[in-house]
Amino acid sequence: MWRGARWLTAVSGLLIAGVYAGAQAQDTAPPVVGRWDLTVGTDAGSYPSWLEVQRSGNHVLVGRFVGRTGSARPVASVEFADDVMRFSIPPQWEPGDRDLHVEGRVDGEGLSGWLTDPAGTRLTWTARRAPSLRRPAPSSWGTPIALFDGSGMAAWQASENSQWRVVDGILSSPKPGRNLVSRQTFTDFKLHAEFRYPRGGNSGIYLRGRYEAQIEDSAGLDPGSEHLGGIYGFLPPNENAAKRAGEWQTYDITLIGRLVTIVLNGRTVIAGQEIPGITGGALDSDEGAPGPIFLQGDHTAIDYRNIVLTPARRD
Repeated sequence: MWRGARWLTAVSGLLIAGVYAGAQAQDTAPPVVGRWDLTVGTDAGSYPSWLEVQRSGNHVLVGRFVGRTGSARPVASVEFADDVMRFSIPPQWEPGDRDLHVEGRVDGEGLSGWLTDPAGTRLTWTARRAPSLRRPAPSSWGTPIALFDGSGMAAWQASENSQWRVVDGILSSPKPGRNLVSRQTFTDFKLHAEFRYPRGGNSGIYLRGRYEAQIEDSAGLDPGSEHLGGIYGFLPPNENAAKRAGEWQTYDITLIGRLVTIVLNGRTVIAGQEIPGITGGALDSDEGAPGPIFLQGDHTAIDYRNIVLTPARRD
């Protein structure tokens, strides 16, 4: 072989190897990339939160954040250097007018850090990677469980100051007050619930106590994740299938891992879509554990009848 050809072949090989190594370096994601389930400590206990960090291009990190309440908020820029992450976002529903500022450090397989809320209060938090929850379809379905059949509230935990009551076979929250949580916890299931709200009504059903299927007086509005048929702040329905306030409406919801299908008033408005993480107001951020059904009672009046849950079987 001509000596120059051998030289060109060797140089080409080095260039290709260099490009490959560079591509590998670019493909190595910073350790903060991914979804994180947070627990934020307060003087009164703790509350759940959620964070997602993604790469945008080769060098920029962006994300989404769910606080104690409200929807998933976009994070335009996440800084990460020397194993420390930081970002700031405008306030949403929290009291106060400052930006919410979050800082955290890689801590083994998790993260830990602090945040300053819009009121200026500094709180600490820890985080672990959110589970994928990828599971196959169930082998079959179990025996339906009547969470409410008009006869009483035995399936629910109600506090002494609860406003929930049963009148003429209807489970009702006539005014804002306490939420209502099922005594049993569940993993994968089908849920049937019939509900009715007044004009301007706003409530929700939390699946496993973590993912809110929104209930809102939204007939005639463009579909949105904050309207009836959506998973609050994450998944919008593909159409508005809401009836008018004061009419009985029906949810038929199937949840397998993170995949949710929602049928509202007989129309499939979400079909096998992934719920990225917990929604604001969740009971906890332990996404890998079974959880209850909880009915939001701290917004406006809401009525229910005929709530039936059918658990998945894993034979």
